[in-house]
Amino acid sequence: MFISFEGIDGVGKSTQADLLEAHLVGLSREVVRTLEPGGSELGRDIRKLLLHSGHVDARAEALLYAADRAHHVATVIRPALAEGKVVITDRYLDSSVAYQGAGRILGATEVRDLSMWAIQGLLPALTVLLDLDAASAVARRAKTGDAPDRLEREKVEFFEAVRACYLELAAAEPERFLVVDARLSVDEIQAQIRARVDELLGR
Repeated sequence: MFISFEGIDGVGKSTQADLLEAHLVGLSREVVRTLEPGGSELGRDIRKLLLHSGHVDARAEALLYAADRAHHVATVIRPALAEGKVVITDRYLDSSVAYQGAGRILGATEVRDLSMWAIQGLLPALTVLLDLDAASAVARRAKTGDAPDRLEREKVEFFEAVRACYLELAAAEPERFLVVDARLSVDEIQAQIRARVDELLGR
């Protein structure tokens, strides 16, 4: 099974992915945890360029994400799935569609087409979208005290556009997406996610 977690920065993706991984391991499933960008050795170099460098042209940014994703799928995700493992990734193609397509105004369709070519059409069985308004997400990130990366420094309007695009994507593919209100408690969110995953596992 292939599961992706999506949402604007600060919604709690990593926390929920950790809890889901523990749940699946408890069911004797072998889990591969990964992320984008940076889920491979090449990807870690690309991640530095994308998140911790100076200015990156919007189209170059989209192409770098696509390059990371192509290598990630070829070297990490597909091999793990072929071995019967569960793959959980923090971000996947929907991030590019939302962040570069809508946030950077490059066009959601164009960016999706680029990513679909890069991944040879491999989509998750489930995409968990943790939904939260941009202002609340920005406030959450500020409380962590972590230095923001290049994308996290964008204005709240940027994240509003990204969130709106995510919701449009979810509405267009309800069979793949599970949209969860990120204002709920950690346990309430996890309960919704586990219920959907257990359903997919036939439990």
